[in-house]
Amino acid sequence: MPPKGHDKSIRRSIPGLASLPRPLYGRTESLPNRALTRRHSHPWVQLSYAIQGVLEIQTGVGRFVAPPARAVWIPAGMPHRVFSSPRTEMRSLYIDCSVTAWAAPRCHVLGVSDLLRELIRAFSQIPVEYDQSGPHGRLAQVILDQLAEAPQFDLMLPLPQDSRLKQIYQSLDLHPEQSTTLGHWSEQLGVTEKTLSRLFLRDTGLTFRAWRQRLRLLGALTPLEQGQRVTDVALACGYDSTSAFIAAFRQQFGETPGEFFR
Repeated sequence: MPPKGHDKSIRRSIPGLASLPRPLYGRTESLPNRALTRRHSHPWVQLSYAIQGVLEIQTGVGRFVAPPARAVWIPAGMPHRVFSSPRTEMRSLYIDCSVTAWAAPRCHVLGVSDLLRELIRAFSQIPVEYDQSGPHGRLAQVILDQLAEAPQFDLMLPLPQDSRLKQIYQSLDLHPEQSTTLGHWSEQLGVTEKTLSRLFLRDTGLTFRAWRQRLRLLGALTPLEQGQRVTDVALACGYDSTSAFIAAFRQQFGETPGEFFR
């Protein structure tokens, strides 16, 4: 999740491109400070990727988180905002819709293999107006082939749409460590606990407990990637012990924090 006080982040500019110079266009940025872009959209697909740092893409339906070895696929015309942690090294791709007929028309998180990472690194070094019929054009095609085969990962927090659930979300986003129960929230909001449970399932597809755990664990990725101690991150996320946090992390991501960021 965007760090507390993310409204004080540096505002990133949005490239003023009328069209792409080639079907695959690379954008390289070094962002020493926490940064964000205003809500915007593109007439082309964007692969938001960083070889260092954690990115978060927020759309109207959810927050998509990409630590290194992950990237977020943003369809053409999708309004979104981009948040980045300090010391982020961006290697984003803009892709013309004419070469992405195979892609699902929704935002999702992709796995970036070692091969794809190195291909993107190499692509970031070539001229913008590369020869499409030469080696650089073939490199672009290999990248597109790799993207078409990239696995998808569930690193997304669904955002509730109900106004009462939004109040819960805003509170937990600022203070994920709080252990407020759904029963407490039902008293605060003047609705039954059963109603809130039903609304969470309807809006997010998750129970309140599973949704809150995902919010906490996705929010833990940035401090972990920046080298903070697992114990400190666990306590900041509301876990009573490091072992409980590691168990929940493994359940969510299939690996321990150390394995995930190795």
